[in-house]
Amino acid sequence: MRRTIMVVATALLTAGVTVFSAAPALAHGYISSPPSRQAMCAQGRVTGCGDIIYEPQSVEGPKGQRNCHGGVARFSQLSDESKNWPATSVGTTVTFTWTLTARHATSTWEYYIGTRRVAVFDDGGRQPGATVQHTVNLSGFGGRQKVLAIWNIADTVNAFYACVDLQVGGGGGPTPSPSPAPSPTPTRTPTPTPTVTAPAGTWAAGTYYAVGAQVTYAGVRYRCLQAHTALTGWEPPNTPALWQRV
Repeated sequence: MRRTIMVVATALLTAGVTVFSAAPALAHGYISSPPSRQAMCAQGRVTGCGDIIYEPQSVEGPKGQRNCHGGVARFSQLSDESKNWPATSVGTTVTFTWTLTARHATSTWEYYIGTRRVAVFDDGGRQPGATVQHTVNLSGFGGRQKVLAIWNIADTVNAFYACVDLQVGGGGGPTPSPSPAPSPTPTRTPTPTPTVTAPAGTWAAGTYYAVGAQVTYAGVRYRCLQAHTALTGWEPPNTPALWQRV
């Protein structure tokens, strides 16, 4: 009887391990700069986006998808070309910044325009940092373009998807940057221009924070590094890619 119990327990444990191994990776991320479609939705720059406004980092679907929503039906608005998706004006070389709210071993990062893969970066199964940047040459393209970016996870069948609308050759550098401050007049001594920040307040999920905004969380003050809409789980101590301790 005791031997029978041990055999059953071993079988259940083996099955449990199999189920656990097959579970999706707890990895999430999206392109924050230039703003991807999910970033545009989370920032309120595009309306009627559905659930993606709360979780722009969650467009996770099977590998091999060639659409903006990763084959996930509840995010299908991201592939709706009738929406007025803003296009970021860039030069012919663009630096894409991924914000990862959870990191996972990575095989490759891919970038497509239409059916053409314009760039691939091989991580060889390594774990990425909290932010990842790739510089892609788009000199063979001009005008309005939609770039599909794919983050392929190394040890699952899934990938994360993000579409970025661009106006290629419309000016700008690798990433949008603020205009330089005007030169001081010759008759005046130039003085440093203070950084403009939003009034400090207590961090709260669901709030949009611009770069430079300051908040307090658990009695500690933080400065926003990347514009975003805060989500539960993105508290400043947990997201060094988004917040810097002051």
